[in-house]
Amino acid sequence: MLDFVIVGGAQAGLSMAYYLNKMGENYLVVDKEKEIGASWLNRWDSLKLFTPSEFNNLPGMEFPAEKGYYPTKEDVAAYFKNYVAEFDIEIRVNTLIEEISKKEDYFILKHQNSEIHCKNVVIATGPFHIPYTPSFSRKISKEIFQIHSNYYKNPGQLQDGPAMVVGAGDSGFQILDEISQTKRTTYFSGATNVRVLPQEILGKTLWWWFTKIGFLSFSRKTWLGKKLSQSKQPVIGTDVKGILKRDNVIPVGKTKNAKGEIIITNNRKIDDLKNIVWATGYRPNFNWIEGLELTKDGYPKHHRGISNIEGLYFIGLPWLHTRGSATLGGIKKDAQYLANYIEAEEKAMV
Repeated sequence: MLDFVIVGGAQAGLSMAYYLNKMGENYLVVDKEKEIGASWLNRWDSLKLFTPSEFNNLPGMEFPAEKGYYPTKEDVAAYFKNYVAEFDIEIRVNTLIEEISKKEDYFILKHQNSEIHCKNVVIATGPFHIPYTPSFSRKISKEIFQIHSNYYKNPGQLQDGPAMVVGAGDSGFQILDEISQTKRTTYFSGATNVRVLPQEILGKTLWWWFTKIGFLSFSRKTWLGKKLSQSKQPVIGTDVKGILKRDNVIPVGKTKNAKGEIIITNNRKIDDLKNIVWATGYRPNFNWIEGLELTKDGYPKHHRGISNIEGLYFIGLPWLHTRGSATLGGIKKDAQYLANYIEAEEKAMV
């Protein structure tokens, strides 16, 4: 019988493991991927963080790069592997938890081969669960190659001919930038009037300014935190205007429907597409946790990661407590809060 199982072995799970280690708890981290850091390695090849290295530190270990460096996905994965080795974190890969239920005073975690029993569970699977594409994508001809940004690696996956990128977030514009540099006709479907923030202002990184003014520390319970959490996130460090001005980039507004090889957008009907990249985000999936109360958006109801089920906790969710809760460098504050809460609960039971 383990004291804790942490489901998810990326930044959230590793940060929680660090504190459970210090507390002397008997725990195990489980992750569905085949190796540590795979959740980052699986993303597109040219991905770079928009947070510089000095703001990406997990608890107890600095990110191994000079200040002002923007890490690649390989850098992050290597950091995770070194972190696991440095703190001797107990982790089991290739373990997909398919169902969690509670029986009296312990949890049963079922996976593909067997089940694990423990007294407490920390869910650290993050916000990216089910890649979302609109339902009408199923009406598109099989002659058009479709891929979600979750599976996109590089332009080499695409067929020859025009492409369309759908989605006006950081991922959408970064992928649009990369694909349009192949000189093919590249349609862009999404808002063009997005807010854009540079990576540096007056010689300081944007994250330095965010930290200085406390932008990352506003609680989602405060008036300003509520406003920020409900507003559309800005695109950071990408020259959106410059990309949209390229001769081969054609903004077409929102994609509304499709029929065969015809894609219908706000501005035109497109009939020459060969590829679509859907950078249209994700939907949460927590239905595999029995008895969990969810919000109307499908996220767990909780207070700073403490759920309605005694002994079941969450970490790594967007705005778990603040804007920084889902960032590499911000996760440690939430992990420490949960560790302090758990320690206090254990002392109260003695």
